[in-house]
Amino acid sequence: MNVQQLIDHMKSRVDIWKQVTHWETIPAKPARYADFPRRLHPDLKGSLRSRGIEALYTHQATAVEKVLAGENVVTVTPTASGKTLCYNLPVVQRILEDSAARALYIFPTKALAQDQMTELNELMRGLGKDIKGYTYDGDTPPAARQATRRAGHIVVTNPDMLHQAILPHHTKWVKLFENLRYIVIDELHAYRGVFGSHFANVLRRLRRICRHYGSDPQFILSSATIANPGPFAEKLTGVPVSVVDNNGAPADGKHFVFFNPPVVNESLGIRRSSLLEARRLAEELLQNDIQTIVFARSRVRVEVLLTYLQQALPGKVRGYRGGYLPTQRRKIEKGLRSGEIRGVVSTNALELGIDIGELEACVICGYPGSIASTWQQAGRAGRRQGASVTFLVASSNPLDQYVIEHPEYFLQRTPEHALIQPDNLVILVNHIKCAAYELPFEQGEKFGVATTEEVLDFLAEERILHRAGDRWYWMDQSFPAKEVSLRSAAAENFIVIDISETGNHRVLGEVDRFSAPTLIHEEAIYLHEGVQYQVEKLDYEEKKAYVRQVNVDYYTDANLAVQLKVLEVEREELDTAHCSKSMGEVTVNALATLFKKIKFGTHENIGSGPIHLPEEEMHTTAYWLTLEEAIADRLSRDELQAGLVGLANVLGHLAPLYLMCDPRDLGVAAQVKAVHSGKPTLFLYDKYPGGVGLSEKLFELSRELLQTARGHIEKCPCEEGCPSCVGPAVETGSRGKALTLDLLRRILDEETVLK
Repeated sequence: MNVQQLIDHMKSRVDIWKQVTHWETIPAKPARYADFPRRLHPDLKGSLRSRGIEALYTHQATAVEKVLAGENVVTVTPTASGKTLCYNLPVVQRILEDSAARALYIFPTKALAQDQMTELNELMRGLGKDIKGYTYDGDTPPAARQATRRAGHIVVTNPDMLHQAILPHHTKWVKLFENLRYIVIDELHAYRGVFGSHFANVLRRLRRICRHYGSDPQFILSSATIANPGPFAEKLTGVPVSVVDNNGAPADGKHFVFFNPPVVNESLGIRRSSLLEARRLAEELLQNDIQTIVFARSRVRVEVLLTYLQQALPGKVRGYRGGYLPTQRRKIEKGLRSGEIRGVVSTNALELGIDIGELEACVICGYPGSIASTWQQAGRAGRRQGASVTFLVASSNPLDQYVIEHPEYFLQRTPEHALIQPDNLVILVNHIKCAAYELPFEQGEKFGVATTEEVLDFLAEERILHRAGDRWYWMDQSFPAKEVSLRSAAAENFIVIDISETGNHRVLGEVDRFSAPTLIHEEAIYLHEGVQYQVEKLDYEEKKAYVRQVNVDYYTDANLAVQLKVLEVEREELDTAHCSKSMGEVTVNALATLFKKIKFGTHENIGSGPIHLPEEEMHTTAYWLTLEEAIADRLSRDELQAGLVGLANVLGHLAPLYLMCDPRDLGVAAQVKAVHSGKPTLFLYDKYPGGVGLSEKLFELSRELLQTARGHIEKCPCEEGCPSCVGPAVETGSRGKALTLDLLRRILDEETVLK
């Protein structure tokens, strides 16, 4: 059965159709072409024609023309629309015209860099010219590294290598920096949040070194669809950027299915697990030999789904996520391209444009948190030819339920704004240290902020820098770039070590510091490639978790207790007569308290245990709502607590509707009597030291978010509260839904009667 036949069959099935809230059929779209730009080199035209390309898509032609005219350009078009030629053509043209010219290609992952190198080599083979392109990453052998530095016209790397291996050793790369004409940044939308805030500072360091060597390279960027590509690209790079979005690429027909698992308990509003529904759909697709990708939102969910699918289809399905070793990932990518692997279960690690073959179906288990990410994941299927189908399977949380019940929000709304905060003090100071190690700072020199000299003087007082006249020099013994992780706010990752075989210990993977207390506490079940391991010992000081393979019928999930204190109020406004909104700096203390054992298959709680780990403290930014006495006085303390917890649940889940972030990027806390004011207060905070701009955006969108929350709760069919709105009654009490709605209506200054 081919994919179109299976789609038609599924449409006729009552058991599937009754769970579908909307079935969107996106018709095929023909290509729109433009002639080769007049300035395009004759050899390039000949190479393209030898590959059967007689014209460019409209966006390719526009982007190439603008780059050749000297502009910085960002091309914003959907997945698999041929963005690669938008940067390869002008770069290769410049090298044909000037053999000394150099280009630096930056991809967010090593896998993507390797993949794009294949395409670049194909273009260069067609030219028959001596243009050398090299990949420079952690897997590059020492001998090849020398050749890359000496002779590479095009150096392909990733942000981490640029940050730790190229910029600190720029004296070995003089030929590159003196002649650097283009900086290519692919998958621009991936550089949001903490990663993007770090990367903006890496680019500040890169441009600073280029100025030192007398070069001023152009930027060529490409991105999936986001709401603010121009301003975002400019904030990231620090230069004016032109947007090209006249997409001319053809597209085959797609089916996008909004799938809501059935309600299994009406009064409590509990739905069948999205994991089990995603498993059912994926099994049916795979059993009909439809090559399928399944996306899940977390490592644990990936491993649980993988366990289920491997039981049903042994040897045909693999997992793919961060934490797998590079050799494992390359092998899986190769198996997908060859068709040997029929299914893959992935976190968003495969969301980016790696070529993984002719996938025909995509199952997304849980809304990824943003419109842009969802389209990227859906775009992994149907990249070659013919029809494709994507199932978006909703979980019970409010964000998923809102999207699944409002398909028009998803289909008609502009994708979200990508947010970064490069001037986050924690991130900025770390990169000023790195920049000072690379080159001394001169008096009057700015690194992103007007207060650069204040930071330099502070570092001199701390004896990290030495001031001599009008310059600041690095004097510390450490190598600062090694201390700074671009992927997380904290530098230290925990290593997971398998001790199942005596005398043969091996590294399984890594876990970041802030996830460690909930993922690799002692007695936790750590899942890796569908295999279960139990954590026998967590050495917190040495950042090592020792695990042993086990075979149990459950996985673990941990609880986190959070305390929050306001340090400084930056903005404050009276939102309504009964409520004020604020944003500012806070400290968050988080303590992992206990873990639950969740049974495979039924997902019931079959046991629990305590977690004994130190408390983590974080300084970050938050947005908060303060309720006036007029509201608080009408409710008992318990009623107020229930209403605040319900409101925290729904706002924490719905906030990502307006932010390009994962729901896990935001934390929530409710206080009946806040430490700083003594009033009932609800906090939403950035889960990263120093914040990355989420709280500021929430402050601006406060009223719209509250109105969306009210409408969502009102439409939820449950009686007393459920995971799809304010949270289950066990958290908020039997009147949690009514109390939360009453609180919301009063906050919005609307007439209300509490029943």
